[in-house]
Amino acid sequence: MMNRRWLYKEIPDVQQVEALSTAININKYLSAILLQRGINTFEGAKKFFRPLLSDLHDPFLMKDMDRAVDRMKLAIEKKEKILVYGDYDVDGTTSVALVYRYLKSFYPHCDFYIPDRYAEGYGVSEAGIIWAEENHFGLIIALDLGIKASDMVVLANLKGIDFIICDHHLPDKKIPKAVAVLDPKQDDCNYPFAELSGCGIGFKLIQAFARKYKDESAVFEFLDLVAVSIASDIVPINGENRILAYHGLRRLNENPCPGLKALKDIAAIKSELDISGIVFTLGPRINAAGRVAHARGAVELLISTTEEEANAYAEKVNIKNDLRREFDSNITEEALAMIEADESLQNAKSTVLFKNSWHKGVIGIVAARCIEHYYRPTVILTESNDKITGSARSVNGFDLYRAIEQCGDLLEKFGGHKYAAGLTLDRMNLSAFQQRFEEVVAATITDEMLTPVVEIDLPIHFDSITPKFISVLKQMAPFGPDNQRPVFEARNVFVMNSLATFKDRHLRFLAGQKGRELIFNAVGFDQIEHYDRLMNGDVFNMAFTIEESTFNGNTSVQLRIKDIKFI
Repeated sequence: MMNRRWLYKEIPDVQQVEALSTAININKYLSAILLQRGINTFEGAKKFFRPLLSDLHDPFLMKDMDRAVDRMKLAIEKKEKILVYGDYDVDGTTSVALVYRYLKSFYPHCDFYIPDRYAEGYGVSEAGIIWAEENHFGLIIALDLGIKASDMVVLANLKGIDFIICDHHLPDKKIPKAVAVLDPKQDDCNYPFAELSGCGIGFKLIQAFARKYKDESAVFEFLDLVAVSIASDIVPINGENRILAYHGLRRLNENPCPGLKALKDIAAIKSELDISGIVFTLGPRINAAGRVAHARGAVELLISTTEEEANAYAEKVNIKNDLRREFDSNITEEALAMIEADESLQNAKSTVLFKNSWHKGVIGIVAARCIEHYYRPTVILTESNDKITGSARSVNGFDLYRAIEQCGDLLEKFGGHKYAAGLTLDRMNLSAFQQRFEEVVAATITDEMLTPVVEIDLPIHFDSITPKFISVLKQMAPFGPDNQRPVFEARNVFVMNSLATFKDRHLRFLAGQKGRELIFNAVGFDQIEHYDRLMNGDVFNMAFTIEESTFNGNTSVQLRIKDIKFI
């Protein structure tokens, strides 16, 4: 049984809550949640609840945007070949599909390139530059990568190829000498929003080009791709991302491009997709193409122009996803068995596991799966191109990148951020790395960090969960990082009836609350550990989110349990 720590957000000032409730005519619980999210005026609430495309920032506020669109225009006038070059993950492939489809709609001399995850690795590769030279490209538009590709940009320039870089990762001190570098995370870029996805940067590029040279309204048809990238790349759902995600989800649900429609059909998605739905259905399928084969297949799906073509590519991508699932499941099982067979691993503050036959494309997923069972910083390693390569994932509050940095002398290369990283090392350093990483983690991690957190927005009474409450709550979507679905706590809850288990892991029951009239269906995924005490009739406090569930055409309110604490 994994103990979870409940962390309560600060309750806003009562007078502020009442003032906002009066201004926008909603109840105090919902006003408090808005205040917790920095929304404290009528105008702020209006922008939050009604995101408008007209509120998107002027793309020309981004440093180098004017140079980027002018270089594109020059390439088109001179009939230069343009190569759209992107990463092999969801953000990269959606970026490439977006810019390629837009260009191809009026300019025939363009193609796309995705590096091979295994042969070329992440980033702009020498092989990619050579291919561009051999095929006579004059301009490369790099998407979701390139901000650290100074050497490759120099190489391309020597071969007569110009670069436009569209990236959203943190730059080094040395910025590539490209024709234009679009990255709002540059210190000298004054663009008002720095958290766009890679596909979001690509969207701003075509928006700027269209605004100056074409019809700007045409670019909004690509927002379904932007929404998929925002969800899959786990960027904040606030500011400009909220506008893009809101309208992108609407397009994805009402009139998606043929590729995404085919992917929805093959995934048997019947209900409306939200951010979470993309993360668990579309995202893994698109990613799978580059994890177990070449990501070119994902782009071919996303640029399909006919239903027949899209369905054929979706079938291939889905087969890759089935393979990915099999690899993921088998490797996770092996990894957990390794921990359970070794007492020192069980008692460690970190997990570092290696097996040379594990599939490189899924080790990041396996690291995340291991954390679900052993909640601690985790590194999963395999062998690739005669080197040991790995993916690392962290837990709430622990700076994984800094820990890996302290092992830097044992590594050939590493990169990432606080919660996720990748690394490569020589086999002779494996044992030393395992030991050093454990020492670093053990010296710096706290017991609190080793305990999963349930963040609670507010305590609430069941009787407050009225139809109007739920209607307003739904309008707070899209939910995701920095705008998570609110988590509530209800106290003195009991099982009224219908306690049942399903799939040997999950619970459902009808929940009541002492002193309150309303009762609700409650479902707890992976909450089977509480079954015996619930069966005994013990009273408890419950952390939960509120959602609607549709079954056989009937929609009802359902409380999704995050955790239970018995009183």
